[in-house]
Amino acid sequence: MARVCQITGKRPQVGNKVSHANNRSKRRFYPNLQTKRFFIPEENKWITLKLSTKALKTINLKGITAVLKEARANGFAV
Repeated sequence: MARVCQITGKRPQVGNKVSHANNRSKRRFYPNLQTKRFFIPEENKWITLKLSTKALKTINLKGITAVLKEARANGFAV
């Protein structure tokens, strides 16, 4: 699976690695992704998501059901 958050859609970004001598070469900045299992009581099943840590904080704040509903409306979630 690609390095993409299934809730927020965060992807790797491209930038430059800059040395002390100010030489620049391309590099990638990867999102901090974690694999996490959640129980969905409405569907009575477990789901596994690959999430950014920002998405985990959002789930802790709003709850998994509200976040999944919002993500499905935006076309991101499973």
